[in-house]
Amino acid sequence: MDEMIRIDSVDVYNKLFGFETRHPLITVVDLSEATRWPLRTKFAYGVYALFLKDARCGDIKYGRKSYDYRDGTIVCFAPGQVVEVEMAPDTRPAGYGLLFHPDLIRGTALGQEIRNYSFFSYETNEALHLSDEERQTIRDTLQKVEQELDHAIDKHSRRLITANVGLLLDYCMRFYDRQFITRSEVNSDILTRFERLLDAYFDTDMQRQEGLPSVKYFADKVFLSSNYFGDVIRKLTGMTASEHIQNKVIDRVKEQLLSSDKTASQIAYELGFQYPQHLSRMFKRITGLTPNEFRQQS
Repeated sequence: MDEMIRIDSVDVYNKLFGFETRHPLITVVDLSEATRWPLRTKFAYGVYALFLKDARCGDIKYGRKSYDYRDGTIVCFAPGQVVEVEMAPDTRPAGYGLLFHPDLIRGTALGQEIRNYSFFSYETNEALHLSDEERQTIRDTLQKVEQELDHAIDKHSRRLITANVGLLLDYCMRFYDRQFITRSEVNSDILTRFERLLDAYFDTDMQRQEGLPSVKYFADKVFLSSNYFGDVIRKLTGMTASEHIQNKVIDRVKEQLLSSDKTASQIAYELGFQYPQHLSRMFKRITGLTPNEFRQQS
């Protein structure tokens, strides 16, 4: 494996692949026009990157897992992510890329909303698979960004560029929503496994050693990123994964309150709470009653 390459600016990326830098904070590239490319490299991204792949020409790994991508898919990376790319022999990249530095959107509406585009933190088996029509929509939007990059920079440039980048990301959100629906059978299996894992966590008393379970714990168990896992659960149920965990905890508390003489503090420690008052606050927020009020009322 070659030394890790840090992509801290769009200029670093452009020089690496032989592209012209037209704007210091953003670039749109046609990967088929690259004049050079490493066959096997690790990239540490300091910029946002979105790639529309026209052909599978190798493997993209995040951590120890490979992206589920094929012709006509989108993969995205955010600053701070490390990605391993291994090109297949006698192939060359094909498709389009958009890379932009966080400074481009700092202080803009897009900068305030960028965290809502959770697909930048998706990991494996989570690439966005596009229809031909969707792919053309993405390509058309990329061309709008390119047109602005070809235009002389003026006082409108930044607003128009960020607006078109935001439009592109909104289309990706729409297409991901469609993909959640078309993969409903697979996603329903994820929900079923989540519910089983959640029951098993408390049935085996793991909370006594590990404390309350996290969303990441269950995401890791089903081999998904926390963001993608959370989005699947929310799309299927209308509730976040954290809300599911909290509801399971509340159900366990109610069961203990009604079937034993244990105090609320005892129940809290048994369920993995570090402090009993944390349980009381959660219980009151969700049920409208304190644990003792619930026991007396029932």
